[in-house]
Amino acid sequence: MPGRLVLRSGMHEPDLNLLIALDELLADGSVAGAARRLGLSASAMSRTLTRLREAIGDPLLVRAGRRMVLTPHAEALRQRTQNVVHEARAILRPSMTEPDFPTLQRTFTIRANDAFVEAFGAPLIAAATAVAPRVQLRFAPKTEKTAAQLREGAADLEIGVLGEMGPEVRVQALFRDRFLGVVRKGHPLELEREVTAERYAAFGHVVASRRERPSGPVDEALAALGIERTIVAMVPSFPAALAVARASDLIALVPASFLGNPPEHQESALSSATFAFELPVKTEKITVSQMWHPRLEVDPVHRWLRQLVLTVCRQRVPL
Repeated sequence: MPGRLVLRSGMHEPDLNLLIALDELLADGSVAGAARRLGLSASAMSRTLTRLREAIGDPLLVRAGRRMVLTPHAEALRQRTQNVVHEARAILRPSMTEPDFPTLQRTFTIRANDAFVEAFGAPLIAAATAVAPRVQLRFAPKTEKTAAQLREGAADLEIGVLGEMGPEVRVQALFRDRFLGVVRKGHPLELEREVTAERYAAFGHVVASRRERPSGPVDEALAALGIERTIVAMVPSFPAALAVARASDLIALVPASFLGNPPEHQESALSSATFAFELPVKTEKITVSQMWHPRLEVDPVHRWLRQLVLTVCRQRVPL
């Protein structure tokens, strides 16, 4: 048929304009609302919904009392459709020139735990504002490992150990980290040349756990030696664990990057009130990464932010 693209199989290409309408329908949940947002009449939007139902083979929107609700299939399509439309718009947008950083006004939301903010927040802010003084960095807490906020555009970057983020999320390793034991200055362990597994387990411990899971790789390594430590307290963050250790005889388990990556048996650069030591058991190092949604992949300002985070982290802790 003249003027129509045809697949090699002989089937006509789907009308990709329907994707825009589908995105608006799924986001708004009503024909009238989607029509307003697209500048169409309600009757034109109703005809478009009919075409979508025929193309997809699902009602998509069904009446529930006085309102319309999404079908389960429509719910499953909503995020995928939003991502495809975002990506298509980014592809068709004119290529951006080099950003004017001195006048750039933009707020970036970075999801990271308290330990990262305390260790890297100040140098990252300084590096960003030195180039773009009107840029604002907003650090948001990580209550769970999920890509939802990246997908929905509520966060620009997620920083941490890779979890169940989804196959589409982009990932870049920032640095390798390890855990250290930390006690208050004057603690009996500070006087020992080498902290053995037995002595390590002889004291009570405070652990940071958002998921209320006290045991981990350290406990597994101790168990292999037939040793078990006593966990006296759980707190929600590494700074909180450090605060408890400073004011008690408990041992905290803290990332080396949070302490400035101190060498074995040297005083923590973070506080003269603490003493850090290497663990008496071997555990795997962890990789801390930055993650972002693919729709921001080619955004030159976001690319600048990612490079900035990478540079600041590598300056403090090598990969």
